[in-house]
Amino acid sequence: MCGIAGAFGHPDEEVVREMMAVLGHRGPDDEGTHQARSTDGVLGHTRLAIMDPQGGHQPIVDRNGARAIIANGEIYNFPKLRPQLSERHSFDTDSDTEAILHLYGEHGTDAVDHLDGMYAFAILDEQGLMLARDPVGVKPLYYGRSNGTLLFASELKALAGHCPEVSEFPPGTLYHSGSGFHRFYDVPDIAPERDKSVEQWCQEIRSTMERCVEKRLMSDVPVGAFLSGGLDSSVIAALARRHKQELHTFAVGIEGSGDLEAARRVADHLDTIHHEYVLTADEIADALPAIVFHLESFDQDLVRSAIPTYFTSRMAKGEVQVILTGEGADELFAGYDYHKQVEPREQLQRELRRSVKALHNINLQRVDRMTMAHAVEGRVPFLDREMIALGQRVPPELKLHGDPLEEKWILRKAFEDLLPEEIVWRKKEQFDQGSGTSDVVAEIGARGMSADQASAHRAAYPEARLRSDEEAYYHSLLLEAFEHPEPVLANVGRWSEHGAA
Repeated sequence: MCGIAGAFGHPDEEVVREMMAVLGHRGPDDEGTHQARSTDGVLGHTRLAIMDPQGGHQPIVDRNGARAIIANGEIYNFPKLRPQLSERHSFDTDSDTEAILHLYGEHGTDAVDHLDGMYAFAILDEQGLMLARDPVGVKPLYYGRSNGTLLFASELKALAGHCPEVSEFPPGTLYHSGSGFHRFYDVPDIAPERDKSVEQWCQEIRSTMERCVEKRLMSDVPVGAFLSGGLDSSVIAALARRHKQELHTFAVGIEGSGDLEAARRVADHLDTIHHEYVLTADEIADALPAIVFHLESFDQDLVRSAIPTYFTSRMAKGEVQVILTGEGADELFAGYDYHKQVEPREQLQRELRRSVKALHNINLQRVDRMTMAHAVEGRVPFLDREMIALGQRVPPELKLHGDPLEEKWILRKAFEDLLPEEIVWRKKEQFDQGSGTSDVVAEIGARGMSADQASAHRAAYPEARLRSDEEAYYHSLLLEAFEHPEPVLANVGRWSEHGAA
């Protein structure tokens, strides 16, 4: 996990270095730049060393100096790619990023078809600039133009002040300066399969999820797991524990919150090295400006869910550098209450597909920004392409099942023998609800901005469509955090508009 930045056209290396400085929290271990010889481009990189900590400096430049790459993320099929590529190429590092460079040398922009992972990368050579972002947008990338130069970076804050307008780089998309944008992946639109038994579905879900977790344990540094005590994080922790002799798990919450109690139960059951942190209202209030700054959003639901993610990441930093999270399960297997109101049931399948496609600038943005604020890499096994395709094939009546309807029913059935019964069938709660932080944030907002001040703020910014006094307070924190907030405001994802509130 790292921060990337660059310029193409009429680049100024000093501007790239300024962007790198803003991204320093994403890569505290190393940094580097590359000025292209044969084209007008500069690449910059700040590194969090996960693979090949000693030799994986970036940018990586090929031996003749003609081609260079910077990347943020992990390539999970690197162990398979390297032996194949080594038959035709000499590797100078043990970094998975170098494999992308060699694939590009062989396949050009079609290199993305050979990658299994989460990534945002840039390649610069005599043919021009290539940018690419992983299939569902686990890793972030933004771009804008300034005086005829294309600028790009891992976070909006790096571009604010340099570009009057900034856009999010679309997931599952590549760009080449010679041919423009090309979509290489979309969430598959697959008809549900109804010729399998519940037992067959459970077996396929279980075996697929096992593979998705196992590949994300690839690391040269310690790996842990967030553990809220809910189904999704507990499944991931249980599967990871089967492959790790020691597994660190992490939970946060207000004193007496349901998440803390449930996480202890799961940690005891799995025999993990468990860490927990009890939050107070005062420290949440003190951290909110930093949370909003790193999150790059004022959306009320997103900020609320970012609070426990921020503190859990802060706690994890002292023990691990890679963390597994449960994002994506609700979107694949119908985990939200509103899913029960979607009629007819066939419409639910379309809604779930839409919500997976929408994750890039809401929940995935939250996970990326909150983990990277503390130089920890978040990985999301449920959003493996294999798991996404499987999720589309499972009939909706197995996702919502029973009387009354039980959300994620088939996922629960698939793992009911692996976890305590009260965890498998625990009612779904949003991260902020289970941790207890939702009970205190409204009070914190009122403490930071009076009702009259909030009303005036909402009237002053009608274009923001602020939904509450609490959200007005978060909006004010974002304005205070950025000297040039316009590019950030223009890219705020709205959780409620995605149906996940």
